[in-house]
Amino acid sequence: MNELLANIGYFFLLVNLILLLKGFSVNGKAFKIFAFYTLVICVIQIFSNVFYYRHLNNLFLSHFYLILQFILLSFFYHNLMINQKQKQVVWIFTLLGLLALSIQYAINPELFKIFNYFEIFLTSFLITIYATFHFYNLLNEKKQFYYINMGVFIYLFASTVLFLAGNLVTKLSSKYNTLPWTLNSFLYIVYQIFIFYELQLLVLQKKKSGNESYSGK
Repeated sequence: MNELLANIGYFFLLVNLILLLKGFSVNGKAFKIFAFYTLVICVIQIFSNVFYYRHLNNLFLSHFYLILQFILLSFFYHNLMINQKQKQVVWIFTLLGLLALSIQYAINPELFKIFNYFEIFLTSFLITIYATFHFYNLLNEKKQFYYINMGVFIYLFASTVLFLAGNLVTKLSSKYNTLPWTLNSFLYIVYQIFIFYELQLLVLQKKKSGNESYSGK
């Protein structure tokens, strides 16, 4: 069941990547950053699956996934912020987050071989803060990237709670070992559907307004 859900999520990821690359040249900076983020995540997922099917340890790739996602989505939200103060907050939080992780790995390099729950929490928590900023800005601004932002917020917030809680549950009973992964795969599909829906709105908007850029930022 979990493998089926994961494959559905990968399918939507690939479709969204194609749509993002198709609109890369005619859209603004925020769109381009999100397209590059999706490309990077897709490449990591491909390598992860190659390692999995060859029965090789792919756990170390989770750190590349989380940290690169954190950096690229931080760039994405920095570009979306509407004033200099918000942009500074994003930069400061991002640098502090990377510094905290660097110190943690320097003190305990063995964490690179296992799931780092602090890394999951920190990177996801900060991105949800940026997403909350964007929701606030959208109250008085044109609703650009609304559904993408919704998908990011729901997926990162819910999956973080899920993994942290799931870690405790699986320690109590081994029969729940696959539950966090199954639910996370479902959440990932929801996330990709939000992105897909946003991109469909983009196509409709362009049909109405010609070649107007979706985001001039």
